[in-house]
Amino acid sequence: SLAIMKGAPLIRLTLESGLQKSLETLARDRAAALGPDISIGILAVDNASGEVLAHVGSPDYFDVRRAGQVDMTRAVRSPGSTLKPFIYGLAFEDGLVHPESLIEDRPVRYGSYAPENFDMTFQGTVTVRRALQMSLNVPAVALLDRIGAHRLTARIRQAGVSLVLPKDEAPGLAMGLGGVGVTLNDLVRLYAGLARLGGTLPLREIAGSDDKPEADARRLLDPSAAWQVGNVLLGTPPPDNAPHHRLAFKTGTSYGYRDAWSVGLDGRMTIGVWVGRADGAPVPGMNGRSAAAPILFDAFARTGRLPTALPRPPKGTLIASN
Repeated sequence: SLAIMKGAPLIRLTLESGLQKSLETLARDRAAALGPDISIGILAVDNASGEVLAHVGSPDYFDVRRAGQVDMTRAVRSPGSTLKPFIYGLAFEDGLVHPESLIEDRPVRYGSYAPENFDMTFQGTVTVRRALQMSLNVPAVALLDRIGAHRLTARIRQAGVSLVLPKDEAPGLAMGLGGVGVTLNDLVRLYAGLARLGGTLPLREIAGSDDKPEADARRLLDPSAAWQVGNVLLGTPPPDNAPHHRLAFKTGTSYGYRDAWSVGLDGRMTIGVWVGRADGAPVPGMNGRSAAAPILFDAFARTGRLPTALPRPPKGTLIASN
């Protein structure tokens, strides 16, 4: 029997119970398929309000082997490539490049640092759009070199998110490929900012805790740049058997296969997925595309609604015809 203490305050959460249950089941099923040490975090938020609609911290709270009591939506982990869209966003905002601009993907050196691609090959000359959709490392690092790692860090901080740098280390080019720490909670906040055309909101789980979310909005990117990034990510090739051009999404894999990520958005909500081991040990061969992206697409399918369109381009957005 449920005993309610008389006079105790009733705290209402923003969670949608149906979605919460179905994403808990999804995490449990996928973790079982991926192996006994794997944990999964999933966070779904409403873009307009910043309200958390589902929060899955682990596949099973009582599973000791998976460290189920560690909430992986709040753990600081390496984001892999998932910060790249914000590098491109600043480059669009600065007018350095446009999605249809050409950019080089060839071996290059920055002092002792020589970024390589995930598959160790180079694509040559590609459009900026394709470079982000393929998650090429060299173009992302080249753009970060031009906009400045300090500026990217400052802009992300201005948007209400703190990146955790290794001790005594200044922001550098490696942060574009995951050389920094971030939480799933914060990544989802940043991606929801793309759907909101550049303004981020704090994520909240207690209903009625803030009636004027706009008062808390923080600037991440200008509206046209945010729209361009979302539009590019809408064309990212989806996982096998998933529909094209439904979700704007990005995957990421951290150094040494410790973290697999996928974060995606439509016009209504943003969902982020993290897969890995809670103790940070490597999981050889695990990557964002094969481990996390299918969970992301499945999570959107389980919302019970077809994805809604992203906002239309803001006035003054330069759109090149192909």
